[in-house]
Amino acid sequence: MNVPSNLKYTKSDEWFDPSSGAMGITDYAQGQLSDIVFVELLVEEGEDVTVGKAIASVESVKASAEIYASAAGKVSAVNKGLSDKPETLNSDPYGEGWMIKVAGGVAGDVMDAAEYEKYCAGRAH
Repeated sequence: MNVPSNLKYTKSDEWFDPSSGAMGITDYAQGQLSDIVFVELLVEEGEDVTVGKAIASVESVKASAEIYASAAGKVSAVNKGLSDKPETLNSDPYGEGWMIKVAGGVAGDVMDAAEYEKYCAGRAH
């Protein structure tokens, strides 16, 4: 499981990059979902998001899931390319698989990488 140390993580398996304002789903989440085949982004540039607001809906061969904002702020960018290439979330959830970026993002209840790894390990049993 890939857990970059510079990111913050939620218990619902979203990540937030405080330096760029980017957010998306974690490697753990995409692994649990399996092959992601559809992504719908639910917010637009300029929109205000609050922590816990649904920002995307993803579907995989196994399940569908809502993705929630891990930080609050004004949406400064939306990764529209994910709709055409949802499989990007399977191969690069922290890079090209970012979903939205917020300006002045204020993280909600988040964990650092070590805490998130421990949290995921506890769920594996």
